[in-house]
Amino acid sequence: MGEDRKFILVTDVGSTTTKARFFTKKGDEWRYLISGEAPTTVEKPYEDVTMGVLNAVREIEELTGHRLISENSDSILQPYDGENGVDLYCTTSSAGGGLQMMVGGVVREITAASANRAVLGAGAIVMDILTMDDGRRFHEKITRIRNLRPDMILIAGGTDGGTVKHVANMAEIFYAAKPRPRLGEGYSLPIIYAGNINVRDHIKGLFEDEFALLVIDNIRPTLDQEKIDHARRAVHELFMEHVMSHAPGYLKLMKWTDIEIMPTPAGEGIAMQLLADGYKANVLGVGLGGATTNVYSVFEGRFVRSVSANLGMSYSISNVCKETGIENIVRWLPFEKDIGDLHCEIKNKMIRPTTIPQTLDDLIIEHAVAREARRLGLEHHKTIATRLKGITIERTVGDLLAQDLADTYIDLMNFDIICGTGGLLSHAPNRAQSLLILTDAFQPEGITRIFQDSVFMMPHLGVLSTVDQKAAWQIFEKDCLIPLGTVIAPRGLLKDGATALDMKLDMPDGTVREEEIRFGEITKIPLGVNEEAHAEIHPKRAMDMGMGPGKTVDATVHGGTVGLVVDTRGRPLMLPEDS
Repeated sequence: MGEDRKFILVTDVGSTTTKARFFTKKGDEWRYLISGEAPTTVEKPYEDVTMGVLNAVREIEELTGHRLISENSDSILQPYDGENGVDLYCTTSSAGGGLQMMVGGVVREITAASANRAVLGAGAIVMDILTMDDGRRFHEKITRIRNLRPDMILIAGGTDGGTVKHVANMAEIFYAAKPRPRLGEGYSLPIIYAGNINVRDHIKGLFEDEFALLVIDNIRPTLDQEKIDHARRAVHELFMEHVMSHAPGYLKLMKWTDIEIMPTPAGEGIAMQLLADGYKANVLGVGLGGATTNVYSVFEGRFVRSVSANLGMSYSISNVCKETGIENIVRWLPFEKDIGDLHCEIKNKMIRPTTIPQTLDDLIIEHAVAREARRLGLEHHKTIATRLKGITIERTVGDLLAQDLADTYIDLMNFDIICGTGGLLSHAPNRAQSLLILTDAFQPEGITRIFQDSVFMMPHLGVLSTVDQKAAWQIFEKDCLIPLGTVIAPRGLLKDGATALDMKLDMPDGTVREEEIRFGEITKIPLGVNEEAHAEIHPKRAMDMGMGPGKTVDATVHGGTVGLVVDTRGRPLMLPEDS
């Protein structure tokens, strides 16, 4: 973008709410100015997403006096003429259920796993993964394909030059099922083939006439290689060309935007990668929505996203209760609650998804469910964020003395930052509540900085970064990221009341603070935003801060709106069973 740009408008068309964010250039840097929100209008009687977009943008017009909509309300005014309009308009969307895909492969833990990671990274919800070794008979696979009605299918399998038979069989199962698209018979269902190059002619013969077929490079050309970036790009391109063009009002919206519409989770994921790159850190992020929980990890440069499509805070809140059990929700409540009444409150939220808590007890119950949704989302993410299966791993003597290497590489001791986004965190009355929700759900270990999204604009900044990364980072760092503080949490267990660690802090004001923290406590130490302290942490006995049990750690710790939090409740977290 040119240096003379002045105003940027970005929207996110969510499943229930359309959120507009307005940015302006102040001096030499871009800053967040104001927000507008309105109900999404994807369903009857409206069936035109642009109505919700205009309503959200009108709220910005009313609050600022800056005109953004054309006189006949058929577009966003562009470019900025010195008084009205914007220099750039772009949007993300997850309305209408987002992008729903099926994945096919030969071996579930090898090629299908890579294909799954590719579509998740593109912002899709994976409806099912079909493989030759999944235990289902051919007719069961065919029935499943017919019943699901996806927006898109990705078929992978085999290494280049390897066996043809199994990949061809998998493709023939999809062809025999004659999959029907979710958006109707007039819609050409996109199928992406990213498998063994020797099967390409067979794939074209099966699908070219009846489907929107795209053949791309193999995502696992050899067992030791995983190449999924081109698959992500292909998913996004077909999403725009085939899926978005059939959704209510999207053809009109696509004409308004300067760049292609991006799936909301993809924008959120780009923002998480922006955070990891900006701080040169390993990042674990979560986006908690009404229907889904998205977990993102950027570990040593590798980005992975997982989506738990049945874990959310409104439409899917009863599924959270079912998956975790009511006892796991009750354990977070600091008051007695009848189990039957709790079930009713949770179900009321499901059937009235747009309501918000009206009492403090209602809020605490919602936060308790949020902890479990995030915890379950992380457990699911660990099954996605795994080492490549099928490759040869060089093991050291230490590996041999230990047990088998863990499948997942998600070790909380190795993550520097945890970041949360979503309405529940952004609208929490107290920032300490946000920090505790993230800490209780993810159980960080060692020394971890905690951030949250201020007004839910990470998807907006993710799509903006594809146009102007510098502008996106300036807004991201100054207005989006709220540093809640740093959590110090040793791994290990002791008896309640025993000394867990001693700590010496060189505070910003020049004073020295010494703390003795006992096992089972959470201690808050004041340390403000942009403040740092040097910490000498001396864990006791079996407690481990990342250097080994009982080993001292020297580190610089950062403050935040909450401060410095020392969590010595143990890892894994063991809460008392007695209320």
